[in-house]
Amino acid sequence: MAADLVFYTNPMSRGQTVRWMLEEVGEPYDTEILDYGGSMKSEAYLAINPMGKVPAITHKGKVVTEVAAICCYLADAFPQAGLAPDPADRADYYRWIFFTSGPVEAAFSNKAAGFVPTPERQRMFGYGNYDLAINTLEKALAGKTYIAGDRFTAADLFVGANVNFMLQFDLLEPRPVFTDYAARMTDRDAYRRARDIDGKLIAEAQARQGEPA
Repeated sequence: MAADLVFYTNPMSRGQTVRWMLEEVGEPYDTEILDYGGSMKSEAYLAINPMGKVPAITHKGKVVTEVAAICCYLADAFPQAGLAPDPADRADYYRWIFFTSGPVEAAFSNKAAGFVPTPERQRMFGYGNYDLAINTLEKALAGKTYIAGDRFTAADLFVGANVNFMLQFDLLEPRPVFTDYAARMTDRDAYRRARDIDGKLIAEAQARQGEPA
């Protein structure tokens, strides 16, 4: 019997963050693996996400795209997982999820692409410059165990996944605030399960291509 929850992904994508979120939620889900330039651009998948990119989910026939939106949606759709604060305590939760998905991701993506806005044009961008965005994130994490409240939430999963990714690919200076936070947030069984699932899928894809795993 098909699950109400379907996850569309490629293991070498931002879908890794959603996989982690799904493992934290603990509900059954089906997975559809899509390949770049092939099934990801098929008419069937474009009907789900016209951008032709992953990840995406469908839940009881409803489509959700964009990693931050998916994380927030799953936290609300499955409250028993305890991944969202009470509505009255969500100011920091929303603030830092969307700060990370907006200014921080734009800042490190542009840096990775070798693009640096000139001082005269920094006001055109949602993050000003890379150092401003990263220093702001550091201040948000300094002296805290969690970024939004006194327990692990989807905000820590999302921010932690991004910090961990940036550290792994040398897009973030390994300041103690960042390395300690990433280590704490990923020290979870759900993260390890998600990492192992995607790691196996990556190894299988490489084996099919005749590449070393």
